[in-house]
Amino acid sequence: MEEPEEQIHSFVIRFWLEAIDEQSEKGSWRGHITHVASGERRYLKDIGSITDFITPYLEGWEVKFGIRWRLRRWLLTKLL
Repeated sequence: MEEPEEQIHSFVIRFWLEAIDEQSEKGSWRGHITHVASGERRYLKDIGSITDFITPYLEGWEVKFGIRWRLRRWLLTKLL
C-alpha cells in the first residue's frame, strides 16, 4: 500500500569537513539539510540542528514528544 504524498517527508543531509587546524589536527564539520518537497534548506554547524529543522514537519502531523525530549530541547536552546 502506497502512502499519500502529503504523508511523506524526505530530507537530504550533507556534511563535510572544513579547515583542519594543523596544530590540533581538528576540523570543523559543516553541512546542510534540505526538505525535498519544498526545497527549504538550513545550514548546519552541529547534529542537533537536524532535529530543529525536522521537528516542525513532525508537529504538523501532530506527533507528540515526551517530556524528556521537550525538556532537553528547551535546555539546549537556553545553553546556546
